[in-house]
Amino acid sequence: MRLSRRTVLAASAALAFAPCAARAAGKVSIRLDPSRRLRAIPAGYMGLSFEASAVATPGLLCADNHAYVQLVRNLGQQGVIRVGGNVSDYSVYDAKGIAKNLPKDTVLTAENFRQLRRFLDATGWKLIWGLNLGTGSLDNAVQEARAIMEAAGDRLLALEIGNEPDLFGLAGHRTGAWDYAHWIGEYRRFKTAIRASLPHAPFAGPDIAGGDWMDAFARDEGGDIALLTAHHYITGQTNPAATLDVMLQAEKKYQPVLANFQAAAQAIPVPWRMCETASFSGGGKAGVSDTFASALWALDYLFVLASYDCSGVNMQTGVNHLGWVSKYTPISDDLAGHHGAAPEYYGLLAFAWAAQGEQIAVSCDAGGINLTAYAARQRSGAVTLTVINKDQSRDAALDVSGIAPKQAQAMRLTAPSLSAMGGVTLGGAAVDGEGQWDGGKAEPVRISGGKALVDVPAGSAALIKLT
Repeated sequence: MRLSRRTVLAASAALAFAPCAARAAGKVSIRLDPSRRLRAIPAGYMGLSFEASAVATPGLLCADNHAYVQLVRNLGQQGVIRVGGNVSDYSVYDAKGIAKNLPKDTVLTAENFRQLRRFLDATGWKLIWGLNLGTGSLDNAVQEARAIMEAAGDRLLALEIGNEPDLFGLAGHRTGAWDYAHWIGEYRRFKTAIRASLPHAPFAGPDIAGGDWMDAFARDEGGDIALLTAHHYITGQTNPAATLDVMLQAEKKYQPVLANFQAAAQAIPVPWRMCETASFSGGGKAGVSDTFASALWALDYLFVLASYDCSGVNMQTGVNHLGWVSKYTPISDDLAGHHGAAPEYYGLLAFAWAAQGEQIAVSCDAGGINLTAYAARQRSGAVTLTVINKDQSRDAALDVSGIAPKQAQAMRLTAPSLSAMGGVTLGGAAVDGEGQWDGGKAEPVRISGGKALVDVPAGSAALIKLT
């Protein structure tokens, strides 16, 4: 019998992560509490973030790029594309010009915008669009806002004015004193000019890199914005701390900032969105951001952000502000028109599959294992428990209580190793070259004494559906 490469990879992954008799699994007790409803996962929670140069790249964000459209659609019938990044503060709009996609010389045309609209229609997703405040002129920003609103229509969620304006001093966009007071003055000047031409233009911000400015912006502009936005990376890719170990750790130091974003949004109230994020800034760390470990990080991080009432998350994707394909991109790009599922993509795909409906409370005694658990209940009443074992050496033997399921099945997220850059599968199935994932297969879970009993090997995740 001839074995396909896909079959061999799936079998290898299964063997690599099969419970091993020679390695005892640590006991993990999980209890579900369906009576404690936490929050609904918004329909448009999933998102991707692109540099503005992506829109000027021929055939990329295009309805005819069928594999790319499918890769996006796999992540949800609804979602949000955010276009901005550092490149947006070096971009100009020229309706009938020649499109250019260089990092500091991007030219966007009316045809680019029409192509983007067709891509949005093909995917069913909506749009956040960033305008050039860093190096751009007020007149050009008004022209661009008018053009993107005309092209995107009801698919436009909001306009942002400036990318990471809290770093404009470091970026060289501004000299001398630069603080929130200076930025809000410029923001309002641009907003006023745009509104004079487009009275119903929706805005979002402050689109900051750090934790500051959110409270002030919410207070000053809360009555006139569609949503609050921010960015976050664990650390820079040149930092010695940009390691696989650090990526897999719980990032407790940033939790107070997330709590502040949550409080600022609730006080207005408007939604808040993490509209640009990835593992390590500067394009990600080779051998870390592009490994299977990033899939487990992304899956966990999407749930963490939801716990702070985040309305959605845009994972940075594709060619970065330096002109090369980021190591953390969830969608691979060979710069020759071929796109596929990078390791991190599978974490997003697992979240899209598991996080449907409303989250319910979960208590977890992990026994010292680096493991997290989240649960979502669908309208049908079925509960999906997501268990992410980010431990590098300790398997977990779960007993799940709190509901008495008639049956349970587990869909596994696996790869040959945490450092693997290929061979990743969800439910034993990989995403193919056309962007298609066949839905994978779930394995039966043993139920005994009203508890579901399942092993989750080190460096893997299990999506356990209880019915």
